[in-house]
Amino acid sequence: MSGETATEPFQTAGEAVAWITSRMNLGIRPGLKRMEALMEKFDHPERRLKFIHVAGTNGKGSTCAFLTHVLRKSGYDVGTFTSPYLEQYNNRIQYNLRPIDDATLLRLVNEIKPVYDEIAASDLGPPTMFEVSTTLALLYFAKVTFPDFVVWETGLGGRLDSTNVVVPLVSVITNVGHDHMEILGDSLADVAREKAGIIKPGVPVVTAVEQPEALREIERAAAEKRSTLYVMGRQFGYEAANVGLDSQSIHFYGPFRRLENVPVSLNGAHQMKNAAVSLMTIEVLRQYYAAIVEDEDLMAAMGSVTWPGRLEIVSDSPRILLDGAHNPEGAETLARALRELYRYERLYMMIGMMRTKDHAGALAHLVPLADALIATEPVFAKKASAESLAESARTVAERTGARADVIVEPDWKAALERLKRLTGPNDLAVVTGSLYLISDVRSLILQGTDSDKGW
Repeated sequence: MSGETATEPFQTAGEAVAWITSRMNLGIRPGLKRMEALMEKFDHPERRLKFIHVAGTNGKGSTCAFLTHVLRKSGYDVGTFTSPYLEQYNNRIQYNLRPIDDATLLRLVNEIKPVYDEIAASDLGPPTMFEVSTTLALLYFAKVTFPDFVVWETGLGGRLDSTNVVVPLVSVITNVGHDHMEILGDSLADVAREKAGIIKPGVPVVTAVEQPEALREIERAAAEKRSTLYVMGRQFGYEAANVGLDSQSIHFYGPFRRLENVPVSLNGAHQMKNAAVSLMTIEVLRQYYAAIVEDEDLMAAMGSVTWPGRLEIVSDSPRILLDGAHNPEGAETLARALRELYRYERLYMMIGMMRTKDHAGALAHLVPLADALIATEPVFAKKASAESLAESARTVAERTGARADVIVEPDWKAALERLKRLTGPNDLAVVTGSLYLISDVRSLILQGTDSDKGW
């Protein structure tokens, strides 16, 4: 069949994905009315699935990766929905660690399109790209793959995020930081209040939120919903057992038991915290819902998790490290890892960010460590200009007395070549900032191709 028809608007998966991603021009429109309408039209697929709902400023993706690997290793079928994706759109929707296949994606998007058009013509207006993607994931899991568990990551915030149409088995809030504050609120308490919106009546909550003003919002929401709250440092926690590059482990303790020498395959002290949050979540599934997770499987899974674009070495000559540190907290975590884990004579950085991010806050952690910093631009409409980013870096350098030579190169490919030329055999090159930039650099270095990046 050729051409568009009323029942099959798209003929290829590429066409379907292009239509979905073109919805990005609608922007971010928080609210659940359109998602609720979509769920009603499709007979509520979200009610047929068991979710682990994960929110937070940083660490969501890594936590989802730990959870997915442990449950999969334990013999469960696992659906995973994450964002953004670094390589292909299909990566964001996975079943048993495999992306949704093109044929199924095409069929489901062709089911969604007429419903989308109907809602778009109503007073609700057209659903956003993320709402369409969320609906696609729910249909895939509820109508095609039928996983035992769905690891379900929020996109932005929580309360009004499109993923918040579900009632999960457990809610996870990794942390709260300074990101998306133009949408979520002016203070950490405001951001925490939005993320606490994923807490449902009677559903247990696991969190590593530390700031008193933010934790109070989590505590208040949990108390109002009569949800048992497990807070890191109170009901559960961890002790570092071994700290090293590619060789970390922790001793985990919680209300139900203690686990010794749990391997943590992802690098950085922050990944120990993410691992502990994941372990507490698994403990909730074991105790509340009788999930069967043998220690042998848990240990094997925790030691084998990978997560692209986070403290990831993608080249050995020159040595290039990628890390999507796109907010102050992420930059602080990267800086700590650069001080504690990596060895080098000189450190060269390349950074590109969105204009809505806190440039000065992120650069304050990174500029003092760098011998040179190349300011560049991600390929995205909301990018910050390389010159404005460089100006922020120069201001930080002047204030802190940093030695960093600040270089402006708007073309990210030219910036990457310059970074490579600067980096000697005993040096370290770091590409950081927006995940849009990380995606492009990663695809070029590892596959020699442009990425299919996006939210």
